[in-house]
Amino acid sequence: MLAAGCDVGALTTKAAVIRDDVLLGVEVVRSRAKAVQSAFDVMDRLLARLALSHEQIDYCVSTGYGRSLIPFAHSNMSEISCHGRGAHWLVPSVRTIIDGGGQDCKALRVDKHGTLVDFRMNVKCAAGTGRALELMAESLGVDVSQLGPLSQEALDPIFLSKPCCILTQIDIKRLVLEGRNRADIAAGINESAARYILHLVRGLSPKKDIAMTGGMAKNIGVVRYIEEALGTEFVKFPVEPDVIGAIGAAVLAADGFSRNSGL
Repeated sequence: MLAAGCDVGALTTKAAVIRDDVLLGVEVVRSRAKAVQSAFDVMDRLLARLALSHEQIDYCVSTGYGRSLIPFAHSNMSEISCHGRGAHWLVPSVRTIIDGGGQDCKALRVDKHGTLVDFRMNVKCAAGTGRALELMAESLGVDVSQLGPLSQEALDPIFLSKPCCILTQIDIKRLVLEGRNRADIAAGINESAARYILHLVRGLSPKKDIAMTGGMAKNIGVVRYIEEALGTEFVKFPVEPDVIGAIGAAVLAADGFSRNSGL
C-alpha cells in the first residue's frame, strides 16, 4: 500500500510517500503563488524520483494552509494533527512538539499513541515565525540560513525588546548603521524568536520528550535558546525537521486507507 502526504506551507511545500510503514522518500520545493502549483511541483518531483505515478498512490492526505485546494488529495488534515502524528511516528517517545512554521508557530502535546492532547498557537502576530526571521535577516543583510551559525559567534548578544517584528526590523537596521557586531545582532534575533515560542510552550505545560519541527528547527540559535530555557535537549529526527508535517500526513493517509478498505 502506497500513501502520500503533501504539506503546502507559506514558504515551502513538502511531500512524503510511505509504503507499508516504511518512508520511501521526501521532497521540498519553494512555495509558488498558487497552492495547487506548489502541490503538483513537489509531488511530481518526488514521484518521478521514486519511479511512481499519481495513479499508484492509494491514499493522499494534504495539510498546510493550502490543504483544501489540492485536487489529488483524498482528504485533508490540520498541520497540528500532521506534525504531531509525524513526530510520534518517527520518534515514539515524543510527547511535546514545537512547530516553527513560516506563517505561524504552534506547540502541541500528544499521548503515547500520537493522538493530539492539547495545543497552543500564535494567532495575532508574526513574531516567532519563519517569515519574521526572514524579514529580520534581510534587515541584517544576511540570508535567513546564516542566522543560526552566525549567532554562535556572538560575544555580547543584543536584546531586542520591541513587541512587533516590524519595529524590531527598524531596530536591526539602526544597529547595522551604528556598526554593531552582526553576530551579536543575529543572536538577538534568534533570542527574540525563541522568547515568543517559549511563551506558547510554557502555556502548554510541556512534557518530555520534546522535539521541534518546521523550518525554524534548522536554526541552531533558536533551538539552543529554547533548549536552555526548558532545561532539556530536543530529540533528533532521522530526517530534516521541515518535512515532519508531510510525513505525518502520509501516515494519516495510510490510516485512512486502512479504515476505508476495512484492513
